[in-house]
Amino acid sequence: MANSAFTPGIAPARLSKAELAENFSDLHTAYAPHEAAVAADRCYFCYDAPCITACPTDIDIPLFIRQIQTGQPEAAAKTIFDQNILGGMCARVCPTETLCEEACVREAAEGKPVEIGRLQRFATDTMIATGEHPYSRAAPTGKKIAVVGAGPAGLACAHRLATYGHDVTIFDGRDKPGGLNEFGIAAYKATDDFAASEVDWLLKIGGIAIETGQRLGTELALSKLCDDYDAVFLGIGLSGVNSLRAAGEERDGVVDAVSFIAELRQVEDLEGLPVGRNVVVIGGGMTAVDAAVQSKLLGAETVTIAYRRGRDRMSASRYEQDLATSKGVRILTHAQPVAVHGNGVAAAVEFEYTQDSGDGLSGTGETFSLPADQVFKAIGQTLDGVPEDLTLSSGKISVTGPGRTSLRKVWAGGDCAVGGDDLTVTAVAEGRDAAEDIHTALTS
Repeated sequence: MANSAFTPGIAPARLSKAELAENFSDLHTAYAPHEAAVAADRCYFCYDAPCITACPTDIDIPLFIRQIQTGQPEAAAKTIFDQNILGGMCARVCPTETLCEEACVREAAEGKPVEIGRLQRFATDTMIATGEHPYSRAAPTGKKIAVVGAGPAGLACAHRLATYGHDVTIFDGRDKPGGLNEFGIAAYKATDDFAASEVDWLLKIGGIAIETGQRLGTELALSKLCDDYDAVFLGIGLSGVNSLRAAGEERDGVVDAVSFIAELRQVEDLEGLPVGRNVVVIGGGMTAVDAAVQSKLLGAETVTIAYRRGRDRMSASRYEQDLATSKGVRILTHAQPVAVHGNGVAAAVEFEYTQDSGDGLSGTGETFSLPADQVFKAIGQTLDGVPEDLTLSSGKISVTGPGRTSLRKVWAGGDCAVGGDDLTVTAVAEGRDAAEDIHTALTS
């Protein structure tokens, strides 16, 4: 975080090591075997189950729950991994409350769904803990595929291609793989370095090489990749950050929330991570919630999420909103930033109240200020470093069908492509489906 160590109000070690350990412990405790059996017994095992339809990766949820119920967690994990090779992380971070669990018949009947996410975690963790990998490679095909981006979409694509016997090289601009799962998820959702462990487990399929420090548009040229490989998959995510378009945005203490979350995920000692006394997060999505909650858990005295529209328009789920407020975060709606005030460093944010009429969002002219020595921008990300010869739409890579771009040998999926909804599980589905299409294209 830029100059945070020299910005008044932003300081490390606001809490003790013990307090930080407690605050950043696992958000949801894992099931013990007997708890998983009891939870699985609540499933109706519906025919044409609505939970399957609600899952972006189409996991056969009643089947894997039945397998847990009958004492076969490894078989349950295989059912999950057949559709979602990153099922362990998705069990931790998927907004199940608005996907499979919202569709659960128990939710409709009783207001208490089967805890599908926790059951999925029980199954996948059981298998990963054995160290076994349930897949083996087909005979080598001699085909080479480049995957750019080692996030959920790229990893899912690479694994599926490797099972078919293709050789895959994953390129990523960071110094370690994982993408969003490694750098963009709140620390309390993926404890014990799970993202890295899951990548190590996934790579046991063989046939996948990873080269870090390789970014499209700098170290890598798409035209060269197309010359050197039989196919290219782009899962590069969104690396740019939108501007506040507010006066004083350049002041010290104003940083993007994505960088803050990434730094927090990689730091070895949370006591050394600076946080403000009064923190303001601008935005209404999952990134805003993750930044706000973690600021509070680090010891910030006041944390406010400010969003320009109403709570019903926030892209963060109601569950995530309620999680934030339960941790002491204030959610302020119908407020848009006008200026960041301070003498070189942030001291306050001035907002204007808004109204959302039928003609769109507009300011009311009434303003107010909040004290803020640290301001996080969480107002969306943008696509960077994409060659001009790729067709874009609404700032993302245009795709048809299972990730086909405007270039013959290039596919794309995940956050960088049109059609995704910025979820890990959706990125996995798009990477998997693109791999199937690549395999068909290379072998037909």
